[in-house]
Amino acid sequence: MWRAVIIFIATGAGAGFVPIAPGTAGSVVGMAAACSLLRYARGHAALAMIIFAAAFILACWIAQRAQEVLGEHDSPHIVLDEILGMVATMFFNPLDWIHLLIGFGLFRVFDIAKLPPANFFDQQVRGGPGVMLDDLAAAVYANIVLRLVAHLIL
Repeated sequence: MWRAVIIFIATGAGAGFVPIAPGTAGSVVGMAAACSLLRYARGHAALAMIIFAAAFILACWIAQRAQEVLGEHDSPHIVLDEILGMVATMFFNPLDWIHLLIGFGLFRVFDIAKLPPANFFDQQVRGGPGVMLDDLAAAVYANIVLRLVAHLIL
């Protein structure tokens, strides 16, 4: 039973099993998660950061277990990293559709590009933390660029 729960969570309720672009599908789930979580966190930034940190640590453990169940390092079916990456991308950013869509696009670009230190985490860090950290790095880049775009253009 725990194996099924781990796979359900790690694959974003099955989004990671879509045949084309499972990371993008996971990022769509992440948009919904960002809206749900961050709308309730407004005005409670410290609490939101603590909850995110705890979720991230738990996600590292889940990603590790999912790799073991799936028998594959950083399986494309594991999209929990994209889900939390989208939440991190949208942290402290407006949650209207234009910001969500730009944040989504930026996160996907940075996730695929794997700029340093994301490429280090992707290539050198094993296990669950390796799965999760490269997407967190991409999310930090996406968050910063989204904030700049919002400030300068939107």
